[in-house]
Amino acid sequence: MIGELLPQTVVTVEAYGNDDADTPLYPEEAALVTRAVAKRRREFAVVRSCARRAMDKLGVPPQPILPGERGAPRWPAGLAGSMTHCDGYCAAALVRATDLASLGIDAEVHGPLPEGVLAAVSLPAEAERLRRLAAQRPDVHWDRLLFSAKESVYKAWFPLTGLWLDFAEADIEISADPGERRGTFRATLLVPGPRVGERRLGHFDGRWTAERGLVGTAIAVPHD
Repeated sequence: MIGELLPQTVVTVEAYGNDDADTPLYPEEAALVTRAVAKRRREFAVVRSCARRAMDKLGVPPQPILPGERGAPRWPAGLAGSMTHCDGYCAAALVRATDLASLGIDAEVHGPLPEGVLAAVSLPAEAERLRRLAAQRPDVHWDRLLFSAKESVYKAWFPLTGLWLDFAEADIEISADPGERRGTFRATLLVPGPRVGERRLGHFDGRWTAERGLVGTAIAVPHD
């Protein structure tokens, strides 16, 4: 699912349901989830299994994936990547840092957001656009899609800046392909964007899909 949203230079590995449920952790990883509930431990392990399989496809020896600042995964030198997990699905996407400046992926169960969450994560203009989309295409939970897109934006933003990005600091406009539950989105940054090479980014462009009971979003940030 996620792999369809990213350039061919990106290696994506996914796991559905109980795939890789018994995957082992490195000791230093296991120490981070000793007190976590079983579901959290399983997702933590499976998403790292996905990431190590992606490393292997890129010719990088498998190794521990430990959280760094603000919980962002610390990738081996020369790689950029992103991970996501939700109920029944885990995925990791990795790319050589020479091919992309950054990337961000997110997956969510395709259902409405809990009461009050949309108001907390959306700008008034975004909420109005979602209402119009819902009237045209009620088969998509646009509120959940917006939430997922904002998560992907943050995951792409943080490795480039090392800074927090609030939900209200990116204005996302979503477009749907005619007759399809997929499309694109643009996140206009409402704060000074990161520098990539000689340019300062003012927005991120991403792609989305809704399939198999999930919503997936992805952003790939090129070097130029």
